[in-house]
Amino acid sequence: MPIIEIRNLTKKYNDTVVLNDINASFEKGLIYGLIGRNGSGKTMLLRCICGLVPTYEGQVWIDGLLETSAKRLNTDMGVIIETPGFLHNQTGFQNLKLLASVKNKITDTEICRAIERVGLDADMKKKVGKYSLGMRQRLAIAQAIMENPPILLLDEPFNGLDNEGVEKMRKLFLTLKAQGKTIILASHNQTDINTLCDEVFEIDAGKLQCVK
Repeated sequence: MPIIEIRNLTKKYNDTVVLNDINASFEKGLIYGLIGRNGSGKTMLLRCICGLVPTYEGQVWIDGLLETSAKRLNTDMGVIIETPGFLHNQTGFQNLKLLASVKNKITDTEICRAIERVGLDADMKKKVGKYSLGMRQRLAIAQAIMENPPILLLDEPFNGLDNEGVEKMRKLFLTLKAQGKTIILASHNQTDINTLCDEVFEIDAGKLQCVK
């Protein structure tokens, strides 16, 4: 059984069709690429899957359950969509500890472990407002993985990373895949897609098709 199944998903804003009758399924332990031009619907599809879009036509099934958007917001998913919003006057650890307090399911040790897995220092006193773009992106990835979710939805996860950071995140994602995670990542970088993805979907004018 697919861990994510999308049936006849259509999303419109007034007369503009953003997603047009999309059908797709995603299995456990695979990495899926999502490609397309800006405005093609990639981010909107990720938002629908994780529950950030309250109304649309069609169905999104998670692990065999048809859930409302509100319930999916509480489902175990690690998500990076658009620019991560962190408190600039707090450290990286303080930001993640605050986010972890929402579900209260992981310890400080697990938070530190997630920060270290992305190549940051959990004890660093620098405030996030002083972070580089690449450091904020690493922290966003740490936020997504810290609660060990079975599903990761990652919108441009390599944004702002230098070559070393990109290589480290690629290795991390492959490790997570080997642990049985399902990863859907949107990226403009064809090398990232070719290196990581088992299947690739392209969105064009709101229509989805498998291209690999």
